[in-house]
Amino acid sequence: MPNDEIEGYRYALEYALGIPFSGGNRLTALQNGREIFPAMLAAIQSAEHRIDFATYVYWTGDIAENFAQALAAAATRGVRVRVLLDSFGARPIEKQHLQTLSASNVDVRWFRPLKTFRVWRVDKRTHRKILVCDEKVAFTGGVGIADEWTGDARHPDEWRDMHLRLEGPAVAALRAAFADNWNEAGEWDWDRPLARPEKHSGGVPVQVVRSASTIGWTAMAAVLRSLVAVARSRLRIVTAYFVPDPAMLRQIKNAVARGVSVEILIPGRFTDSRLSQLAGHHATEQLLALGVSVFRYQKTMLHTKLILVDDLVCCIGSPNMNHRSMGKDEECCVVALAPELAATLAAEFENDCTDAEKLEYSAWSKRGGLLKLREQLARMLIEQL
Repeated sequence: MPNDEIEGYRYALEYALGIPFSGGNRLTALQNGREIFPAMLAAIQSAEHRIDFATYVYWTGDIAENFAQALAAAATRGVRVRVLLDSFGARPIEKQHLQTLSASNVDVRWFRPLKTFRVWRVDKRTHRKILVCDEKVAFTGGVGIADEWTGDARHPDEWRDMHLRLEGPAVAALRAAFADNWNEAGEWDWDRPLARPEKHSGGVPVQVVRSASTIGWTAMAAVLRSLVAVARSRLRIVTAYFVPDPAMLRQIKNAVARGVSVEILIPGRFTDSRLSQLAGHHATEQLLALGVSVFRYQKTMLHTKLILVDDLVCCIGSPNMNHRSMGKDEECCVVALAPELAATLAAEFENDCTDAEKLEYSAWSKRGGLLKLREQLARMLIEQL
């Protein structure tokens, strides 16, 4: 792809968001727990100075034990280890894991404890998933620390997901996203940088976008809508929870109207939020009527968060295409101008679609009255979904 064309997307997204791209980054897309967890654990085990780790989900199982042991071992050998857990998402964590961390002097903070008199904050969580090791390598994406994410999405007990491994100048921005939540959750502190991250020859431009929880409009809504708005020929969306707000739905319709081929992959029979699924049915019907290709993944729970634009722009991170991600929760994503990565992810998308049901408007529009009633009731809770 000509460099001036890449620069056109770069300027459009910087213009829309006011966040510059940094060049020289090396990216690796990791698929499912089979690839994701070994890479994250290897980075933890290799760290020599600092580990910063934030997650929304930290539940139970062998992988939860493995992470606790790896983080504790790093702290024992002298690495400064900080762990930030969301007080809602990480509630199921086993006490023994916390004891393991505490016994090794891992610094653990809880984001917005549920027992607080400031009830208006309890509903707004940090959904970010960030691991930064020695300020040289970082990870972000959709995976949680629980056995649901282990394996290779072979059956319903192994969820489908994606994470990104990143090296280069953009690591600093991911670390800043961690520090943002860390400092809110306790006493504010400031680290002197270890060293400027290496700029890799042949690396790609990356834009790191983080949003603060609020009500209504956030930077995450801006980046997701902007990605749809800049699409010229092809738009692919993968999301665990497809409940677009009116502005996002309008942007997708506008993309179709200007000739963009739009494909959306969402969960099918396996989902951990039936309410979200029901609330999104009406939007799905509207898009099917316009010729959008909608696929429902049937193999297991689909938890991936991915947007591909024109075989060039890739967006991977924690946000879903729903009201919580765009208007309430703290989120973080990486936008990369990376044709080779886009080609790899497009192949993964197409492979996932072979394990999906393609919806047809003629059949979808004839859903039963009872189901449509349930959809209307679910939409009454749309801002929580």
